[in-house]
Amino acid sequence: MLRPTYARVASLLGVCLLVALASPQTSAQTAAPWLDAYREPATGIIAAATSNADAWQRLAELTDTFGNRLSGSPQLQAAIQWAVAEMKKDGLDNVHTEPAMVPHWVRGDERADIVQPVPQSLTMLGLGNSVGTPPGGIQAEILVVKNYDDLQQHSREAAGRIVVFNVPFTNYGETVAYRSDGPSRAARAGAVAMLLRSVGPPGLRTPHTGVLRYADDAPKIPAAAITTEDADQLQRMQDRGTRVTVRLVMGAQMLPDVESANVVGELTGREHPEQVVVIGGHSDSWDVGRGAMDDGGGCIVTWEALRVLKRLNLRPRRTIRVVLFVNEENGTRGGMAYRDRHAAELANHVLMLESDSGVFRPLGFGFSGGEQARAIVSQIATLLHPIGADQIGQGGGGTDIGPAVQAGSLTAMALDVDGTRYFLLHHTPADTIDKLDPADMAKCVAAVAVMAYVVADMPERLPKGEGK
Repeated sequence: MLRPTYARVASLLGVCLLVALASPQTSAQTAAPWLDAYREPATGIIAAATSNADAWQRLAELTDTFGNRLSGSPQLQAAIQWAVAEMKKDGLDNVHTEPAMVPHWVRGDERADIVQPVPQSLTMLGLGNSVGTPPGGIQAEILVVKNYDDLQQHSREAAGRIVVFNVPFTNYGETVAYRSDGPSRAARAGAVAMLLRSVGPPGLRTPHTGVLRYADDAPKIPAAAITTEDADQLQRMQDRGTRVTVRLVMGAQMLPDVESANVVGELTGREHPEQVVVIGGHSDSWDVGRGAMDDGGGCIVTWEALRVLKRLNLRPRRTIRVVLFVNEENGTRGGMAYRDRHAAELANHVLMLESDSGVFRPLGFGFSGGEQARAIVSQIATLLHPIGADQIGQGGGGTDIGPAVQAGSLTAMALDVDGTRYFLLHHTPADTIDKLDPADMAKCVAAVAVMAYVVADMPERLPKGEGK
């Protein structure tokens, strides 16, 4: 388990300061004299953020105290109340909650077993928002398919069976379609249930959950994820001509919506308080693991960025607002509630920035917006060269900020990190704080704080581009 130490923190601070002093200016820095006013504040922010393990310790408190935080759960509601109280202790401005009705899905007891030819257990997790099975479960022969085309070719065999999608992980955007749409595809072919090879790389027989999306024109059938190892086992058995029967039991049910809330705290702008830079992550998690990486870390890192600025008495011209969005995992209600509540103010939103890809070693930011704005944030990013977080790539945005970004045609960014291990842990029981390095989290805080501060403080507002 990674533990912060005073020696490690002191060493990290020394390295950051030495690199900052020794690094030559890049061509972008040379071409941007307006940045000179921000070099000293940026150095101070990086030093302050990386001089302690405050972000890691606060995330540990969140995840140790409240555990996993699925929408509608008592754990999430308690975590929301804790965040409000802590933000007030931190002295943030305008701390409050903004209500959002969220879905309340309950997993219940669940299991999957090979019944024939020889009894064996399968390691599984029901998919979020799935319907349950009858009390006695569903027992049927399986049909393993490798993709949708394979299902189509064997559609006559699917009726009355449990369809198993054994789709190897390529990338999340491509493979997750089988989790989202697979249950309805299988149901249209007459399947009575669906099992899915977990969306992620092989990981010590660890299943990955996640939300599904039922189509209106297909029956709702129970759906669960199984491990990559178990999916490959079922594939081998079928390939050998073995007829495999599986019994699936799921007590899942969808209860009535409940009231929850986004949490908001601010550092009010000194000249243009009505103009807002939004940063944040989502407070809910799946009901397995502890939601440290996804997305407790994103919440804490963006929140801690505001704490660092306040501690340094750096109050920008414009307001920086941290939002801990609710219900990203199985409904996106928090993002939609924010859009609706602030619809009249979106024209004054300068930038929205989300952290929801883990808080591993920061590389920079994804960006979506106009070319003039891209050039400016690329210049700002050069201030983050000392911690290696100076890249500006494509794909800024995120699920939580997406509704407001789309409605207001806003510029959007996303914290970009070394995601090597992200999908190994994503939506699994292994999403716990021991997988995160305190020094990496501190650098994430520094990256967000520098970017948000300079954008919020520039003499001129970050320009909008074509279509923005």
